[in-house]
Amino acid sequence: MTTFRQAVEARDTDAVEALLADNVVFTSPVAFKPYPGKALTAAILRGVLRVFEDFHYVREIANPDGRDHALIFEATVNGKTVNGCDFLHYDDEGKIDTFTVMIRPLSAAQALAEAMAAQFPRIQEEALAAAQAQSAST
Repeated sequence: MTTFRQAVEARDTDAVEALLADNVVFTSPVAFKPYPGKALTAAILRGVLRVFEDFHYVREIANPDGRDHALIFEATVNGKTVNGCDFLHYDDEGKIDTFTVMIRPLSAAQALAEAMAAQFPRIQEEALAAAQAQSAST
């Protein structure tokens, strides 16, 4: 099975999406309100992969039962160095049901917020198309 880290490092967005639970909740480092659902979370993560440059994980920490992971990363956004951490929780089926991101420093968070704001119309279109395709297949 592909791990989340392997999927991201390979920039395999299909594998990333396959690891998300339908009811995943994504908590952004730059938005107050969490984003619910697989379609929107997958679209956000595709957007992030478009705006992050030189993205790489530097460390992974997991609890003994394997359901909680912290993936520490570095990247660049619009010339700003970003240090961050993805906090993942896995449900009983091994899917990510909670995804929280923390970013530092403030200037990098601001650069990320600006870059993601520019991506958001595309993110919304992708999420809507995915939700409609999911609805049509059920």
